[in-house]
Amino acid sequence: MAELTAISPLDGRYAAKGDALRHLFSEQGLIHLRTQVEVRWVQHLAGNKKIEGIGPFSPVVSSFLDKLVDDFDRNAAERVKAIEKTTNHDVKAVEYYLAESFGDDAELAAIKPFLHFACTSEDINNIAYALMLRRGRDEVLLPALQKISGRLGELACSTAEVSMLSRTHGQTASPTTLGKELANVVWRLERQLGLFAKVPALAKMNGAVGNYNAHAVAYPGVDWPAVSREFIESLGLEWNPYTTQIEPHDWMAEYCDALARINTVLIDYCRDTWAYISIGYFKQRKVADEVGSSTMPHKVNPIDFENAEGNLGVANALLGHFAAKLPVSRWQRDLTDSTVQRNLGVAVGHTLLACESILKGLSRLEHDPGRIGADLDYSWEVLAEAVQTVMRRHGTADAYEQLKELTRGEAVDQAGLQAFIKGLDLPADARDALLELTPRSYTGLATRLAADLENNLKKSR
Repeated sequence: MAELTAISPLDGRYAAKGDALRHLFSEQGLIHLRTQVEVRWVQHLAGNKKIEGIGPFSPVVSSFLDKLVDDFDRNAAERVKAIEKTTNHDVKAVEYYLAESFGDDAELAAIKPFLHFACTSEDINNIAYALMLRRGRDEVLLPALQKISGRLGELACSTAEVSMLSRTHGQTASPTTLGKELANVVWRLERQLGLFAKVPALAKMNGAVGNYNAHAVAYPGVDWPAVSREFIESLGLEWNPYTTQIEPHDWMAEYCDALARINTVLIDYCRDTWAYISIGYFKQRKVADEVGSSTMPHKVNPIDFENAEGNLGVANALLGHFAAKLPVSRWQRDLTDSTVQRNLGVAVGHTLLACESILKGLSRLEHDPGRIGADLDYSWEVLAEAVQTVMRRHGTADAYEQLKELTRGEAVDQAGLQAFIKGLDLPADARDALLELTPRSYTGLATRLAADLENNLKKSR
């Protein structure tokens, strides 16, 4: 398949950007994980003295089995797919591939009856997907998301003192600092990243309907729940003791919901950054030979943040479907989860694309102190909050109403506001403090809050 003929942009236009996920979320990646589960299960059985007839394995056999997992490649995956054309069953094809790989070796031949022993296909699949999602999160998604958070944290610190006009309902509002606005994003993002990282990856290995039926008949003296739990935990997963034929996928819904919340925070950030670029608070560094419009030569479009927003939206649409669909099954199971789970990598892939776009956009972004300052200098009405609050502090009953009359919907300049302040019946020190106040200096504790971001993050972890 060529990039130009791929239906999905993840395998076409953006193919190179998905390389970090391909070894996990592709069809080959899934087959590899299934192979790993099958091999580790037979090795686990061989290590239990109460399960007679299989182990212990010699070092040669153990090494051979490990190599089947470690050296799994494109050729191996293609062989499994060839077998699947006959079996019309993807998991059974992995079992047959392993048996075929044993060849005529006598010691390996004795193991063949224990391949896929007492397993239903969902025993293999649910573990494979749990490994896939856990590794995708820990090895790819979290590092990319933490890189965004770290970059925003650096910007929050470096711009902690850059006064900036706030906007509520799109209107001028009490000033803040650029660093404090970025700190808000980092705090939200870090909290959601912490929740995402803690979602446990659950798995089961308990047979056709979750009761160890075949296990107990074959080896009635074995504590199969204990064997199952030891196996699941040996893979770094959390054991689910109560399931039907399928692990119910509730944890996958939690995973998808947690990732969707992260994406929503990033969507919010991208939209705000887009808006600040549009009013000139941010400038974008030009890239030589890049074109912003096919007809308007002057344009430097915020395409990175727009692309990120679009990809995050696609990811969240899928993640929402996964969270709603996967925990629901007819009776013991149906196959509607199978085709849905095969698209998990699509949602993760669009999230990763968005992360790369945001990081690229951040690398080109720089704030414009002159443009930010000009808005502050033109917006003296934002000091109405401070003036009426000080008036209240000193007992003026209709303070709010007086400032409303003066400022609501009216153009207010420095001279007009200061003339009003000079006429107030206030203590001299309070009046003088108000006269010294400017929109640039009226930022409350914003600078301190932005500067304290790193320490507050450390305390919350």
